[in-house]
Amino acid sequence: MNKITLEIKELLFSQSSSGAYVLILGDKHSMRRLPIVIGSAEAQSIALGLEGNQPSRPLTHDLFKKFALNYGVDLMEVVITRFLEGVFYAMLVCKQGDDINMIDARPSDAIALAVRFNCPISAYENVMNEAGIEMDELKDLEPQPEPEEPIETSDSLEDLSVEQLQKLLQLAIDEENYEKAAELRDLINSKS
Repeated sequence: MNKITLEIKELLFSQSSSGAYVLILGDKHSMRRLPIVIGSAEAQSIALGLEGNQPSRPLTHDLFKKFALNYGVDLMEVVITRFLEGVFYAMLVCKQGDDINMIDARPSDAIALAVRFNCPISAYENVMNEAGIEMDELKDLEPQPEPEEPIETSDSLEDLSVEQLQKLLQLAIDEENYEKAAELRDLINSKS
């Protein structure tokens, strides 16, 4: 089967699932994206791995890496192999000496390990065809927000009406600028 090489594009808090996150994987050669809903512990582990932070005590994925390397096992690749009834499946491609083994894993755990082993992440073409999203198609379907006059400093936000702030809040959400959206939400709440 053909494989598509992926990279981590974003890790977002899920607006629809309480306590969950959405990991956005992107095809390195197109605008296709693969969104995967993951738990908060795995999201934290992926984020820490991406940032290169070492906690004072190893998390499960750090422990797994140390254990694997101690016994001469290297993670060569993570492959997202199936999408069945809304659930993704993945495999760890591991090498120990001359032996290559495939180990079944949840994609969230597999990706947390891929970040630590600095190994490639890929998905089979059929998974991308079934569950992937073409970003250009989404942009064509979304209503485009009316251009707003840019506001450069947070000091000038204080002078705006609640209605103006709500328009900016919607624009920030549409642009997935959640940090700005949180700032605007807090300002609206303080004025209400």
